Amino acid sequence: MKRLIDILPNQLKYQIIGSSDREIAALHLDSRLIGKNDVFVAIDGTAVDGHKFIDKAIELGASCIVCERLPEETNHDVSYVVVEHSSTALGQMASLYHGNPSSKLKLVGVTGTNGKTTVATLLFNLFRKMGFKTGLLSTVENKINDSVYPSTHTTPDAINLNKMLAEMVEQGCSYCFMEVSSHAIHQKRIEGLEFKLAAFTNITHDHLDYHETFANYRDVKKQLFDGLGPDAFALTNKDDKNGAVMLQNTKAGRYSYSLHSSSDFKARIIEHDFSGMLLEIDGKEAWYHLVGKFNAYNLLTVYATAFLLGLEPDHIITSLTSLSAVSGRFEYLRTESGLIGVVDYAHTPDALQNVLETINAIRSKNEQLVTVVGCGGNRDHEKRPIMAKVATELSDRVILTSDNPRNENPEAILADMQTGIPAQHFKKVLKISNREEAIKTAISLANPRDIILIAGKGHENYQEIKGVKHPFDDKETFIKNATLLS
Repeated sequence: MKRLIDILPNQLKYQIIGSSDREIAALHLDSRLIGKNDVFVAIDGTAVDGHKFIDKAIELGASCIVCERLPEETNHDVSYVVVEHSSTALGQMASLYHGNPSSKLKLVGVTGTNGKTTVATLLFNLFRKMGFKTGLLSTVENKINDSVYPSTHTTPDAINLNKMLAEMVEQGCSYCFMEVSSHAIHQKRIEGLEFKLAAFTNITHDHLDYHETFANYRDVKKQLFDGLGPDAFALTNKDDKNGAVMLQNTKAGRYSYSLHSSSDFKARIIEHDFSGMLLEIDGKEAWYHLVGKFNAYNLLTVYATAFLLGLEPDHIITSLTSLSAVSGRFEYLRTESGLIGVVDYAHTPDALQNVLETINAIRSKNEQLVTVVGCGGNRDHEKRPIMAKVATELSDRVILTSDNPRNENPEAILADMQTGIPAQHFKKVLKISNREEAIKTAISLANPRDIILIAGKGHENYQEIKGVKHPFDDKETFIKNATLLS
């Protein structure tokens, strides 16, 4: 059993009240999970202040409390570690508790508004295909080699994150590819991790309900690069003006990729259709089973990352050509009648625009494009009218519907979206708050060879309404109803 002093990092500033030699069994930030001799880390979070549960943790057997302020009465049988920021302490302590697992892996963090899941998943699939033992931490699922674990957050909390990384080390993994969300960086969930490479995809309007300003959002992303060591790599999208911002203070080796600018890694789309695209990467042409300009960026990010990690260029390209799209990311469906469905996770204005522009670049214009789209409840209100505007300007018909309304009235969300619709596009828009009915209506409006984009939820197999996650899958709903009506 470890002692308290064993998991207190040298760089952490702290004051101990009680014994530092006390034996500890486990770390927890949820007081309900506390058992005998556990450490409870009291975090003053966005929704709940963990300091309110210190007494409960002690009652359940906690032998040590990590906190930012001492309770009014202390217990002589308990050690207290007072720190400036409990969340920072938790990340560093969790890493030490699990043997600093990130230092035993080549850990790659992918951050940005769009593309994180696709890049991280493609990297995992690429390295597995090449025979490497590999881990994945993503929005869709977590993996250790061929074992799948459920994913509840884009980036897990520091305890579960280090636990997963330690399990990857135990199972012989050499690499781990993980999505790094802005929330995770801001909440210090990645504190104490050692990244071998950080990749930046892009940054657009999102999460301003949390970060308040775009500058805050961007600067939080930048912290991932600021924390890289001199032996790491910093890889950024040069076509995004904020890519240069990510590199301003990093100690890592700096590399860039682009479709349009001068950069270390370049790509060019030669042709594309709904089945894939012919893409030139660093002068080498190949056909890939992914579609769209945004996926050209994703593939290039994967290629550049694999190259920087030491893989042979021709081997990377050969392996990439056999990989398929990630679940819920421009998933292409076709019925017997020729009706086309595209299911995509696009839930930001930029992502929606990218998908619609890709469809419009491929289609013949002799068919109708119907877009089904909504916006999440209890999230960034500012993007709602923009999403609706983008949808109506780039589609022939639009059905506004629910996404995950959470605790908001779906009709109120649709009303917010409707304010962004230009007057000349009013006639092409329907409002149907029931998502299944919206998809059914889109299918009923469509003719053979028309295209239906179902945007916003992608891989998600639920719809969150008033705190309850109800089973719901866009892809299954389309297939079931298109089959019935085709």
